[in-house]
Order: sequence, then structure tokens, then C-alpha cells
Amino acid sequence: MTAKALLDSLEAARVFDLEQLRYAGAPSHPAHAPGFSYFLHRHHARGAGEARTGASGIVLMPEHSGTHIDALAHQAENLTLHGGIHVDDGVQTSVGFKKLGIDTMAPIAGRGVLLDVAGGHRLDPDYAITPDDLERAERAKIRHGDVVLVRTGYGALWSKPDEYLKAAGVSATATRWLIEKKVRAVGADNMAFDVMAGPKDPDLNATLPAHVLLLVREGIPIIENLNLEELAAAKVYEFAFFCLPLKMRGATGSPVRPIAIA
Repeated sequence: MTAKALLDSLEAARVFDLEQLRYAGAPSHPAHAPGFSYFLHRHHARGAGEARTGASGIVLMPEHSGTHIDALAHQAENLTLHGGIHVDDGVQTSVGFKKLGIDTMAPIAGRGVLLDVAGGHRLDPDYAITPDDLERAERAKIRHGDVVLVRTGYGALWSKPDEYLKAAGVSATATRWLIEKKVRAVGADNMAFDVMAGPKDPDLNATLPAHVLLLVREGIPIIENLNLEELAAAKVYEFAFFCLPLKMRGATGSPVRPIAIA
């Protein structure tokens, strides 16, 4: 496709913004408190001596706040990262990871598929999504290399942190179903992709089993805290998906502003 043809097709397309609003007091995982903070430290003020004035601020937030993507260094199993890299082998430092940091993750651009498990009704709190749930929600056939986004309905509760943090999540068996599809990346409209307060998985001896299965064992990135409400309302189940992590050397994740184009 020529650049002109691509631009023409984009002009006729609809762009869906999949990022949640960032603000102080937004939902945050307890491990990543206090979440997002912004301070205006330079103000527009009188007495500048010229017509132009400037304002700027400071952003303070964990990598894993708001809509973000997990680097492969984010999780380990028995102190071992994806690819058999042991965290004690000079990889983990006080200023970040020498391997598998977010700076090593390429931009994600490809076909996206929405699995609207919630449909017209928000899932029950702490519900563990099953493979049957995902299969029933597969309106567009998942192909190898797709990015699969799972809607629980809790994205609509972003302004209500207490309720949002009780979101449904993807079970270990449903995660394995996605892995069998050979997906490139996954995401959900909840805090942890997994059920955040879910029990320890007996086979993995770990809570948040999807994080072990996806990040550590398979090297599949996870995008969390997506806003999928507009996409679901438009009944768009197949789209072009773009997600660009920031190049922060050695970081275990990155804030992102993903978009879907259909």
C-alpha cells in the first residue's frame, strides 16, 4: 500500500482511544501506590518582562499506574525471568534491568481482536473468566500474532476505585487458551488481567498466574487498565491496534496510550 492510500484509508477510519484518564486518586494496585501525581511547579505569572510566559509541571507515578504495559522483566518464577535469565546474574540493578526492560520492547502494531466477555452486563466481582467465556465472545476469529483485548465491563468504573479493584479477571485456564492461539500480546479493562484478589494457583504455586504464564513462560506482554467501553459500544471486534511503550532504560513497565483503528 502506498503512503497516499494508507493516509486515505486512515481519514475514513474511526480512532478509538483505549487509555484511561490519569489523575491523583485514580485506581491503583496496592503494590504500586500512591499512583499518579502531577505538580505544577512553573506558573504563568505577571512581571515576566515580556509577552510570553511559560508553565510546566512534574509527573510522579509508578510505571504500573494507569493504562500501562508490563515489560518481561516485571515478573519472575523462582527468581528466573523469561528465557531462563536469573535475576541474580547481574541483570537486576538499582537503576533497572540490564535485560528484558521496557526499552527492549518494540512498538506493537497489528491486528487486534476484542473479546467482549461482559457484553451488556458487567461481570461479577472477582469472577474468573473461563475458556468457554472467551470462546463465546470470539466474534472475530483470533489468528496467530493477534493482540487480544478482554472486556470485563469494569473499565466503566474507573472513577470508582473501590469497585474497580474488585474487577473480574482472566483465569489460568483461560490464559492457557489464549497462549494456544499464539497471541502476540493481551490486555484487559482491569487492574491485573488476572483476578487481582484471586487465590494461589496450585499448579504454579503463585497468585496472578497469568503473569507467570504470559510474561515469564511465554514472553507475551500484558496491557492493563484499558478503556474498552467505546470500542464495545460500537461493536468493533476486529481492528488495527497500536501500542507504543516509552523507551525508559531498564524499566519494568511503561504508561501507554493504545489506540484501535477501524
